[in-house]
Amino acid sequence: MVEDELKPLMLASLRGEAAAHRELLSRLSGNLRVYYRGKLARIGRSATEAEDLVQEALMAIHMRRHTYDPAQLLTPWVRAIARYKLIDHLRHTRGSMSDVRIDGIDPLVEEDAAAGVESSIDLSRLMAGLPEKMRTAVQAVKLDGLSVAETATKFKMSESSVKVSVHRGLKALAAMIGREKLS
Repeated sequence: MVEDELKPLMLASLRGEAAAHRELLSRLSGNLRVYYRGKLARIGRSATEAEDLVQEALMAIHMRRHTYDPAQLLTPWVRAIARYKLIDHLRHTRGSMSDVRIDGIDPLVEEDAAAGVESSIDLSRLMAGLPEKMRTAVQAVKLDGLSVAETATKFKMSESSVKVSVHRGLKALAAMIGREKLS
């Protein structure tokens, strides 16, 4: 990631410039895609998982942007989010974290309780914009931590339907984030 190109976009994004925010997310998506594909390919995981992680990381960056300290470097903050999303994904999919090198990344800035409340409100609003089937699948798999099989059983769906709904739901959320005007 190129700090000199990304940080000005983040600062403009924080000032409410929607075009800068879209450009930031677009540039970050390429970097995140390379990162996740490389990490997951080493342990035989799919490119689809990498794409899901890209969308999750972009959502987290969007929702947590208010926690970024402009006096600090941007790339360690982004890398920390990417790292924690990877760890969570491996934990929920029972992947072997010992097979994926995740060290060498700065820790995430601590977040206060009020920031967490603001994020969940933002996420709730975004989730409300999804069709029910997608919203249910994303909520169960990505937020509640259920497996695809557990979600399929619980909501009487096929596993492939759950996977498609989650993938399309994450894609739709990313599109909503990209279109959203910043306050």
